[in-house]
Amino acid sequence: MPFANLLVRALRTLLAAVLDLLLPLTCAGCRGPSGPLCGDCLARLDRRPVRCRARPGCPPVWTAGPYAGLDRRVLLAFKEHGTDDLAAPLGARVAAAYTAAGWAGPDTLLVPVPGRGPPRGPVARLAHACVAAAGGDSAGRVAELLRYRHRVRRQVGLGRADRRANRHGVLTAAGVPAGQRGSRAVVVDDVLTTGATVAEAARALRAEGIRVVGAVVLAERLPPHLSAQGEERSSRFYEPS
Repeated sequence: MPFANLLVRALRTLLAAVLDLLLPLTCAGCRGPSGPLCGDCLARLDRRPVRCRARPGCPPVWTAGPYAGLDRRVLLAFKEHGTDDLAAPLGARVAAAYTAAGWAGPDTLLVPVPGRGPPRGPVARLAHACVAAAGGDSAGRVAELLRYRHRVRRQVGLGRADRRANRHGVLTAAGVPAGQRGSRAVVVDDVLTTGATVAEAARALRAEGIRVVGAVVLAERLPPHLSAQGEERSSRFYEPS
C-alpha cells in the first residue's frame, strides 16, 4: 500500500481517538448518549431485507432498508460525516441482505462501487464489514476492482435520464487478474435510486469477464408516491426481522 494511503489511515485513526477522548460519542440515530448507535435505534434498523423494485439495466438488487427517516440519518452520519464506528453495525445490515439473497459463498467477490475521495471509501468499508459479519472468508471476499475513468458530476439533483447518462461508461474494471475472470460477483453500494450506478458497475465488470449475479445496498430510495408520507409509510415495505 502506498505510503500516502497509510498516512491518511493513520491520521484518521489518531483523530478519531482524540475526538473520542474530548467529545462524548452520541447515537447517530437519536443523538442520545449511547453511540455510535443506541440499542433502540439498532433494533429499529433491524428490518427484514427485501429485493428492490426492478431498475432498467440492473441485476437483481437486495436492500437492508429504505432511504428514509432513521435509516437515512444513520447512513448520512456514516457517509457524509465520517462516523467510522458505524461501519460494523451498518455492514451487518448489508450482510443480512447479502445472505438473504443467497449469494454468500467462498467463491463470491463483493465489488464495492468506488468513492471519489480518499482510498477505502465508505462503500468499500461497508463491503469489508459485510464480509466480516456474514462469516469471513466462507462468505466471500472483497475485490476493489472498479475505478472511475474520469471525474463525474454528483448524482444529487439529477433526473432519472440525466443520472443514467452521467454514469454511462464512467467505470472500468480493466486489469482484472486472469484468475478472477469468470468469478461470481455481487456489486455493493450504499443507496439505490434509479439504479444507474449499479447498472454501470455491472456493465464494467461483465466487460472484463466477471459474472455479476446481483447487488446489495444499505438503503433503497422509494418512489415519491411510496415515500411521500415519510418513515412511517416506508417502514410498511420493510418489516422488522
